[in-house]
Amino acid sequence: MRVFEGRRWRKASAAGLVTMAMAALLPAATGPAAAAGAARIPARYTEQRLSWHACDGKPSLECATMTVPRDWHHPADGPDISVSVSRHRAADPAARRGVLMMAAGGPGGQGLLRPANFAKNAPAVAAAYDIVSFNQRGLPLSTPLTCQTKEEFDAFFGNDARDRSPAAVRGVVQRSRQLARACQERSGGLAPYITTDQTVRDMDLFRALLGARRIAYYGPSYATMIGAYYATEFPHRVDRLVLDSPVGFAGTWQAFEEGQPLSFQRRFEQDFLPWLAARDATYHYGRTAAEAKEKWEARRRALRDQPADLGHGQRVTPNRLDFGTSQALYNAAGGFAPLATALTALDHWDTATPAERLTAQKVFGGYLSPEFLAEYTAVTCNDTPWSRDMGGWVRRTADYTAKHPLVGARALAFAATCAAWPASRAPHIRVTGKGLPTTLMLASRHEPATHYEGALGAHRALRGSRLVTVGGGDHGQYMNGNRCVDSLVERYLLTGAAPARDTTCPAPGATG
Repeated sequence: MRVFEGRRWRKASAAGLVTMAMAALLPAATGPAAAAGAARIPARYTEQRLSWHACDGKPSLECATMTVPRDWHHPADGPDISVSVSRHRAADPAARRGVLMMAAGGPGGQGLLRPANFAKNAPAVAAAYDIVSFNQRGLPLSTPLTCQTKEEFDAFFGNDARDRSPAAVRGVVQRSRQLARACQERSGGLAPYITTDQTVRDMDLFRALLGARRIAYYGPSYATMIGAYYATEFPHRVDRLVLDSPVGFAGTWQAFEEGQPLSFQRRFEQDFLPWLAARDATYHYGRTAAEAKEKWEARRRALRDQPADLGHGQRVTPNRLDFGTSQALYNAAGGFAPLATALTALDHWDTATPAERLTAQKVFGGYLSPEFLAEYTAVTCNDTPWSRDMGGWVRRTADYTAKHPLVGARALAFAATCAAWPASRAPHIRVTGKGLPTTLMLASRHEPATHYEGALGAHRALRGSRLVTVGGGDHGQYMNGNRCVDSLVERYLLTGAAPARDTTCPAPGATG
């Protein structure tokens, strides 16, 4: 079934728009949300009109602010909150087939301005769809969640995460408990309602206010969980669904994050270090992966005794080395060479060129933000249960630190925060694929952040989905320079044709 064709919709009267939007929104979800006790939606939400204006710095986009209830399950309780939304109108109104909604990953990424680059890089899709997105509840430009000051955020990641001395472990646990407490005390009551379930209900109101009976959806990383939850709670509203680099939404956040130390270490040791060793003539970091790893570890030990001063108030500590390295692993073409340049610049900082210094500052200069961490913490701690056995977490993360230290060393900080988080009332959402069209899923074998093992579990849970397995280990497959992937996604979005069965694509750069 086609969504409303653009020319017909733009001729509708304002009164008709409100009536049709309400009809499109009510009744609420027919899936697990109905069992969760979804409340009837007051007219002050369904009858609002979005006031569109040009987005700051993105002339191709329109932005607006949408009012939503703090708690969709009890919309009469508590203050309203706002969600910032955006749209890029279809480039070819005569060929417009509907709305493509997208969201950002993280949790903590901002999606508001993403339709601009999406439309630029996928012109055929942009010709056929209005591409829309939003900043999720809790993020800047929407009603923000406040947990930490910048100083508290810096302290949260301040010490060497590999230090497992009793005093260091107590410090991590104390700062994690402080973060959990601060999110509750400083959020004005918002923290319990920063969940994926609440976000997908915001999405469905947005859909209705756009006048779309059904939507296509594209989501990367954590946004795959948003898409899977939306499709589970509102299956009759989904036309086409693309989930790119999926998190393990078939299980809990705890189970998913317990797999990340292995997957990041695998990407580091099996992909980056061999790549670096093959270029010893350029970077002088060792002729084998083992030699390159030992040199990296030696640099980390040296930074513990004497952090590197990059200027402009930036210092490379052991944690900053870990952060910069792990972030570079997300994309081989865009991350490996800058990381290698930055590593070698640390070896000869006094004689490094301005370009090398700038690269090092970009690679090692920053990691996340207080706003990102607040959203990340709230979603992951609220959505699904966590073990509250702090002693067990101390022992388990000591094992991660020994075996998979690149990100395993900082696992205690995140786990201890969720262990101290108040019990959540977020409903359990079980993704099954019931009532959905064929879904297209994309995943790479050595993906560091959204590991392939979690993607396989998500694929099994989302019955009827087709999985495209991509070589290499990049995070985010669509519009990543891979013609095999891009052609499959665009054929699906434009015609509805999905592969008949699971299939594969070579790594980017190997497609001819």
